[in-house]
Amino acid sequence: VQLQASGGGLVQAGGSLRLSCAASGRTFSNFGMGWFRQAPGREREFVAAISLRGGRTYYTNSVKGRFTISGDGAKNTVYLQMNSLKPEDTAVYYCAADRFYNGGYVASMDYWGKGTLVTVSS
Repeated sequence: VQLQASGGGLVQAGGSLRLSCAASGRTFSNFGMGWFRQAPGREREFVAAISLRGGRTYYTNSVKGRFTISGDGAKNTVYLQMNSLKPEDTAVYYCAADRFYNGGYVASMDYWGKGTLVTVSS
Protein backbone atom coordinates (compact mmCIF):
# COMPACT_ATOMS: atom_id res chain seq x y z
CA VAL A 1 0.00 0.00 0.00
CA GLN A 2 1.35 3.40 -0.99
CA LEU A 3 0.09 6.64 0.47
CA GLN A 4 0.37 10.05 -1.14
CA ALA A 5 -0.49 13.06 0.98
CA SER A 6 -0.85 16.68 0.00
CA GLY A 7 -2.21 19.97 1.27
CA GLY A 8 0.18 21.22 3.91
CA GLY A 9 1.38 24.80 4.08
CA LEU A 10 1.59 28.00 6.06
CA VAL A 11 -1.52 29.57 7.54
CA GLN A 12 -2.27 32.18 10.16
CA ALA A 13 -3.89 31.25 13.44
CA GLY A 14 -7.62 30.90 13.01
CA GLY A 15 -7.25 29.85 9.40
CA SER A 16 -8.00 26.58 7.64
CA LEU A 17 -6.19 23.95 5.64
CA ARG A 18 -7.30 20.73 4.02
CA LEU A 19 -5.06 17.70 3.80
CA SER A 20 -5.68 14.87 1.35
CA CYS A 21 -4.24 11.39 1.14
CA ALA A 22 -4.79 8.72 -1.48
CA ALA A 23 -3.97 5.07 -0.96
CA SER A 24 -3.02 2.81 -3.83
CA GLY A 25 -2.31 -0.89 -3.97
CA ARG A 26 -4.02 -3.59 -1.99
CA THR A 27 -6.77 -2.66 0.44
CA PHE A 28 -8.79 -4.70 2.93
CA SER A 29 -12.40 -5.02 4.04
CA ASN A 30 -11.83 -3.13 7.33
CA PHE A 31 -9.43 -0.66 5.80
CA GLY A 32 -8.92 2.43 7.87
CA MET A 33 -6.99 5.60 7.27
CA GLY A 34 -5.87 8.30 9.58
CA TRP A 35 -3.62 11.19 10.38
CA PHE A 36 -0.83 11.50 12.90
CA ARG A 37 1.39 14.47 13.56
CA GLN A 38 4.79 15.18 15.03
CA ALA A 39 5.76 18.59 16.30
CA PRO A 40 9.42 19.60 16.74
CA GLY A 41 10.86 17.98 19.83
CA ARG A 42 7.76 15.93 20.50
CA GLU A 43 6.65 12.39 19.88
CA ARG A 44 4.32 11.48 17.09
CA GLU A 45 0.68 11.61 18.14
CA PHE A 46 -2.61 10.34 16.81
CA VAL A 47 -4.90 13.01 15.35
CA ALA A 48 -7.88 11.34 13.70
CA ALA A 49 -8.90 8.19 11.88
CA ILE A 50 -11.78 6.84 9.84
CA SER A 51 -13.01 3.43 8.87
CA LEU A 52 -13.46 3.73 5.12
CA ARG A 53 -16.14 1.07 4.89
CA GLY A 54 -18.22 1.98 7.93
CA GLY A 55 -17.45 5.68 8.15
CA ARG A 56 -16.68 5.60 11.88
CA THR A 57 -14.44 8.44 12.93
CA TYR A 58 -12.34 9.15 15.97
CA TYR A 59 -10.43 12.23 17.06
CA THR A 60 -7.92 13.12 19.68
CA ASN A 61 -9.40 15.55 22.19
CA SER A 62 -7.29 18.53 21.20
CA VAL A 63 -8.76 18.67 17.68
CA LYS A 64 -12.39 17.77 18.35
CA GLY A 65 -14.72 20.43 17.00
CA ARG A 66 -12.00 21.93 14.81
CA PHE A 67 -10.84 19.10 12.56
CA THR A 68 -13.02 16.85 10.43
CA ILE A 69 -11.84 13.63 8.86
CA SER A 70 -13.74 12.23 5.91
CA GLY A 71 -13.13 9.53 3.39
CA ASP A 72 -14.08 8.15 0.05
CA GLY A 73 -14.07 4.37 0.23
CA ALA A 74 -14.33 3.93 -3.52
CA LYS A 75 -11.23 6.02 -4.05
CA ASN A 76 -9.40 4.96 -0.87
CA THR A 77 -8.88 8.61 -0.12
CA VAL A 78 -9.03 10.44 3.18
CA TYR A 79 -9.28 14.14 3.90
CA LEU A 80 -8.57 16.19 6.99
CA GLN A 81 -10.30 19.55 7.10
CA MET A 82 -8.57 21.67 9.72
CA ASN A 83 -10.34 24.80 10.90
CA SER A 84 -9.58 27.29 13.64
CA LEU A 85 -5.95 26.33 13.46
CA LYS A 86 -3.70 27.19 16.39
CA PRO A 87 0.07 27.59 16.56
CA GLU A 88 0.21 24.39 18.59
CA ASP A 89 -1.15 22.52 15.56
CA THR A 90 2.15 23.17 13.82
CA ALA A 91 3.66 19.81 12.95
CA VAL A 92 4.51 17.40 10.21
CA TYR A 93 1.29 15.54 9.46
CA TYR A 94 1.50 11.93 8.36
CA CYS A 95 -1.14 9.98 6.54
CA ALA A 96 -1.42 6.35 7.60
CA ALA A 97 -3.50 3.31 6.78
CA ASP A 98 -4.38 0.17 8.63
CA ARG A 99 -5.54 -3.20 7.30
CA PHE A 100 -7.99 -3.82 10.11
CA TYR A 101 -9.11 -0.59 11.71
CA ASN A 102 -12.15 -1.01 13.95
CA GLY A 103 -12.38 2.50 15.34
CA GLY A 104 -10.99 4.37 18.28
CA TYR A 105 -7.54 5.54 19.17
CA VAL A 106 -4.55 3.69 17.73
CA ALA A 107 -0.89 4.25 18.50
CA SER A 108 0.22 3.30 15.02
CA MET A 109 -0.95 1.93 11.69
CA ASP A 110 0.42 -0.53 9.17
CA TYR A 111 1.36 1.83 6.33
CA TRP A 112 2.74 5.35 6.29
CA GLY A 113 3.08 8.13 3.79
CA LYS A 114 5.61 10.89 3.72
CA GLY A 115 4.73 13.78 5.96
CA THR A 116 3.39 17.14 4.95
CA LEU A 117 4.31 20.21 6.97
CA VAL A 118 1.61 22.39 8.49
CA THR A 119 2.80 25.66 9.98
CA VAL A 120 0.42 27.91 11.88
CA SER A 121 1.71 31.37 12.61
CA SER A 122 0.48 33.45 15.53
